Amino acid sequence: LNGQEYALDPEITVIADSVGVQSLGGVIGGEATACTEATTEVLIEAALFDPVRTAATGRKLNIGSDARYRFERGLDPAFVRDGLEIATRLMLELCGGEASEVITAGAVPDWRRRYVLHADRAASLGGLDIPHDESAEILRALGCAVEILAGGDLSVEPPSWRGDIVGEADLVEEVLRIKGYDQIPAVPLERATPLSRPALAPVQRRAELVRRTLAERGLTEGVTFSFVAAREAELFGGAKPELRLVNPISADLDAMRPSLLPGLVAAARRNADRGFPDVALFELGPLYRDDTPKGQVLAAAGVRSARTGPKHWRASARDADLYDVKADALAALAAMGAPAENIQAAADPPAWYHPGRAGTLRLGPTVLGAFGELHPAVLEALDARPPIAGFEVFLDAVSAPRAARTKPSLRLSVFQPIERDFAFVVDRDLPAETLLRAARGVDRKLVSEIRLFDVYEGTGLAEGKKSLAITVVLQPPERTLTEAEIEGFSKRLIALVEKATGGKLRA
Repeated sequence: LNGQEYALDPEITVIADSVGVQSLGGVIGGEATACTEATTEVLIEAALFDPVRTAATGRKLNIGSDARYRFERGLDPAFVRDGLEIATRLMLELCGGEASEVITAGAVPDWRRRYVLHADRAASLGGLDIPHDESAEILRALGCAVEILAGGDLSVEPPSWRGDIVGEADLVEEVLRIKGYDQIPAVPLERATPLSRPALAPVQRRAELVRRTLAERGLTEGVTFSFVAAREAELFGGAKPELRLVNPISADLDAMRPSLLPGLVAAARRNADRGFPDVALFELGPLYRDDTPKGQVLAAAGVRSARTGPKHWRASARDADLYDVKADALAALAAMGAPAENIQAAADPPAWYHPGRAGTLRLGPTVLGAFGELHPAVLEALDARPPIAGFEVFLDAVSAPRAARTKPSLRLSVFQPIERDFAFVVDRDLPAETLLRAARGVDRKLVSEIRLFDVYEGTGLAEGKKSLAITVVLQPPERTLTEAEIEGFSKRLIALVEKATGGKLRA
């Protein structure tokens, strides 16, 4: 009836004759059997289709109809014959004609069922003590057949149109619903100890810590489906056969997501289509690498699209880049207790990131996350406009913190900190992290901070070279450093950095 053709499988209920399929049972009729102004003979069918099979057919073929809406929720099995009679009478009254005999195929299943509602179940399940005679009155008003048993228990037979009542708990729910949930008294929970204890373990608190940290960095939390289109899953290394959905809620949501990024990119695209191209979003949830319990990984991911901010007279906005999302990822890892000073950035990102503009975050051999600009081909396949930068961090990859110990008191040095700047000429493809790591190793007790403040490539440098400039902050803990000690530290730093990087101190 909707002008579409569908490929069917043996699991789909159809209505057919000797010619072929005429309609999809409980979902939609066929064009060949549609009524027109020239129709003179009508076959009226009153059926009871299986709700589960009807819902599966509608989702598999992506068909929404009034018939599907009713049948997948379950109909009154006792009303099939009555419904047929009413429909026939209306047609005869409005259109005239003559009705044939009723032809029956199959049989209406026995819908009668009885459940015992014990006298104390309303109190134990719902927290409200209701007299058995009041419960019986409420259930009778709802169409149930009720018999009062010895001890105040009730034998209840739900009516045919209440297929959702399938046990004693449902009977309690119906009684409480009519009595009023506002009648349930508030009862405080008993405390096992007067001492307050955290409700969540440190590992369980990670998610909330990450959520707060990313929100503080200006990202807005989003919640997307845990499933994506198979073609999108393939872009992010997924769509394995074991992760394909047998009965998806929609034809374009037929695979479990291997990454949180597809949903966030889609959200950024929808915002851009509505005139809001500058967005920063994050999500925290599971991703699926395989169908084993370990294959479900708790992750946090985020995207930054277009400009980093609005136009301003003091500074011009720029496009979001890999350094923005790298900072987001490192902040999330630090919130979980990961040793940020030991995390290394490696230039080996997953295939859905832009080569040369992305990387992974590692702690030894363990991959903690990835960051960078998303690959233009991936964005094109997702119908999103570049640039979009994203990051992913895996909460399960960060080791649980050690047992809590009393924090030492904060001790601030009374001596003046000392800053020294150094610039080194190194190969253009050398990661700045290599230089920073070497500088940190000179004297970890004395060095309080190291910052990279300048990267220069151009006139005055040889081909294939660049200049990296760092600021080193020395914080003496016990006494003021002498000029000789400062000079000795500088010489050790220069020697160690030159050995680690193959570079030279810039004149």
